[in-house]
Amino acid sequence: MTAHYPKPKAKKSEYPALTGSAAIPEKTIVRYGINIERGHLKTYGVSPEEIEMKKLMLVLIASVCCTAFSMNASAQQADQATSDAVIAMTKAQWAAEIKDPTSVAEQSKDMSDDYTEFNGQYATRLDGKAMNSRMAEATGKASGKTIASEMANPKVQVYNGNVAILTYNYVGLIQDKDGKQEPLRAKSTRVFVKKDNKWVLVHANFGADPLPKQ
Repeated sequence: MTAHYPKPKAKKSEYPALTGSAAIPEKTIVRYGINIERGHLKTYGVSPEEIEMKKLMLVLIASVCCTAFSMNASAQQADQATSDAVIAMTKAQWAAEIKDPTSVAEQSKDMSDDYTEFNGQYATRLDGKAMNSRMAEATGKASGKTIASEMANPKVQVYNGNVAILTYNYVGLIQDKDGKQEPLRAKSTRVFVKKDNKWVLVHANFGADPLPKQ
């Protein structure tokens, strides 16, 4: 007796049957990528051009500040040099007088020809370097002489680099022929002007500074 078994079902191919020797199975290909929507580009925040412009402005501001600071420092240095110069000129005049009271030319070498002076010993203004020189010569022949001259509380105000005003309290000591000494006091102002790149004395005011009453 012959047994009959059911034939197994044929396994279906994963691909459909090829047609012809060059047949290629159909296959779906999916491409993955970035889908960029075409349209207007919206920008939020500050653009690179604006950032660069702001950087440039900051650099310019910093440069201006540095320049201004440098100019101010230079001006202060120039004013200090002027202050030192006019004070030194005044002290040099005093030193020449103490060394030789008759050395009028040396004492007045920094005076302008149109120099003017107010002095507590005279009621009127003394005009001109020549007049002041004559008065200095007469004073130099007197029996008394200055043996000490000091400057207290000096202050120099400089304007435009060519005008300097020196104010101070004068403290001095005079000695007569007998050796007797007497203190000298004055409230003094000297005005200097720069002419031909040289500082000259154009005006002075030597005001009386009496001792306070007790």
